[in-house]
Amino acid sequence: MPKTDTRIGGRPATTGVIAGQGALSVGNPASPTADGFRWVRLTDVARLESGHTPSRSKPEYWNGDVPWIGIRDATGNHGRVIFKTKQYVTDEGLANSSARLLPAGTVCLSRTASVGYVVAMGVSMATSQDFVNWVCGPALSSVYLRYLLLAEQETVRRFAHGSTHQTVYFPEAKAFHVCLPERREQDAIAEVLGALDGKIALNERMRDTTLSLADACYGSVGAGSEPELIGDLAELFDGPHATPQKTGTGPWFLSISSLKNGYLDLSESAHLSEEDFPRWTRRVQPQAGDVLFSYETRLGDAALMPPGVRGSLGRRMALLRSKSATVSGALLLHAYLSPAFQEEIKRRTVHGATVDRLPLKEMPGWRIPLPPEDERERLSAKLDALHASVTQGSNENRTLAELRDTLLPQLLSGKLRVKDAVRTVEEVV
Repeated sequence: MPKTDTRIGGRPATTGVIAGQGALSVGNPASPTADGFRWVRLTDVARLESGHTPSRSKPEYWNGDVPWIGIRDATGNHGRVIFKTKQYVTDEGLANSSARLLPAGTVCLSRTASVGYVVAMGVSMATSQDFVNWVCGPALSSVYLRYLLLAEQETVRRFAHGSTHQTVYFPEAKAFHVCLPERREQDAIAEVLGALDGKIALNERMRDTTLSLADACYGSVGAGSEPELIGDLAELFDGPHATPQKTGTGPWFLSISSLKNGYLDLSESAHLSEEDFPRWTRRVQPQAGDVLFSYETRLGDAALMPPGVRGSLGRRMALLRSKSATVSGALLLHAYLSPAFQEEIKRRTVHGATVDRLPLKEMPGWRIPLPPEDERERLSAKLDALHASVTQGSNENRTLAELRDTLLPQLLSGKLRVKDAVRTVEEVV
């Protein structure tokens, strides 16, 4: 495999070995491999690049046309190819910093703060210094590398160290070794896994379209009557004020980051043990149709609790439970997300020194806009049907993601061959 020059200076690669759990290691672990696989130093098949942050004191360096990947882009898009970023820099900002414009296909791994998150560039971008970036040579598929690092997130975290912030340092990154098959096998594995991710992405686009349609349905009727008191329409419950010990299985401990624009993203939440679950649902156990929202940070975010999910409210979360026969949870959700009520939230927000919050005790006395009474039952039924479609797609995506995550380590290790995985994938795609 031809060597690709690495652009990183500083200390040389570490000479030690830190064995990983699968296809990634610091140093060559010399562990047995499947037929057709072998351990390769990553910098022999990809160019290692760093990133940098242009000076924040220079406004002319920011808000340009160059996408700039920061930690929030990685944590919010783990495992994905991204085409947009939260922040952009100017050509002048690149020219006056150590940030580099890297090509589409570059694979980025967060190495500090939130360690182990992976994204790939869909277009040319730059990154902060919080990443190690690989520009793959001809012997390495960038798609395959993205899947490999996605599968090895916990392994990457084992490579991090530091007294204040856990960090993967460059001597370790320079010594990364990966267990690879030949390029043709890499492409075949990436195609199988990509079929599952493609179906997931299609379902997500359909979900977004459905939610936009639901917004339009609510907006077409409008808040034609006088806004009504929340306390007359719904019961209000808040969640626990502490964070429990989380586990890998069991009921969900819902987090505020799982509240998307109208739906609940369970991939952003952790689990409770069955033993701890009663303790964290002592105040209230969320039910299907409850409107979940944040009352500290991310104010204005809300989601509908889907059926078939057992979970506890997370910290800084509360819920509204409709007590009106003609106002379903879906209708209450869209009233909550309406521009008029979002303005009310902004007006009522209490700004603190460190965090903004909503005064929950006052909320039952707030007014929320609803359509005329003779429209509510019909609109509730329509919105319920649309959200049922969203739930169905979300359930299918969880099944697809679980299958992908099951196949991923087996394919990357050679324990499962592509021809056998194809039959499984064809049944669900």
